[in-house]
Amino acid sequence: MDSIWTEMYEAAKAVLNARRISAYITCGEVAAAIRSKSGKIYTGVCIDTCSTLGICAERNAIFNMITNGEQEIDKVLCVMPDGSNGAPCGACRELMVQLMPDGKYKDIEIMLDYASGRTIRLGDITPEWWIQ
Repeated sequence: MDSIWTEMYEAAKAVLNARRISAYITCGEVAAAIRSKSGKIYTGVCIDTCSTLGICAERNAIFNMITNGEQEIDKVLCVMPDGSNGAPCGACRELMVQLMPDGKYKDIEIMLDYASGRTIRLGDITPEWWIQ
């Protein structure tokens, strides 16, 4: 497995910090690391609200990347509360497709299982997206 995945996993784990912000908001149960095409890693955590105004960790990390002047994604990794990983939800996939049109989104690599090194490309899990 490429050492960048270890760097991304450690970056996401570093911000994984489940906590209650208020009576209505929790955050940090899931953390994500996004590697931009420039090689920089951006992190984010999930923010859950009682009125569905929250955001997934992956989108939070993507917005962090955009805030810092970048928009092209190379790799995505999220860390669940138990340390496992998973694929981005539909909303996160949709954002990545719209962010990187012209089929470029298909090459974004996603870590599905850090323990085994199993990855997949966004194009494999969004083969016939509506945007094309």
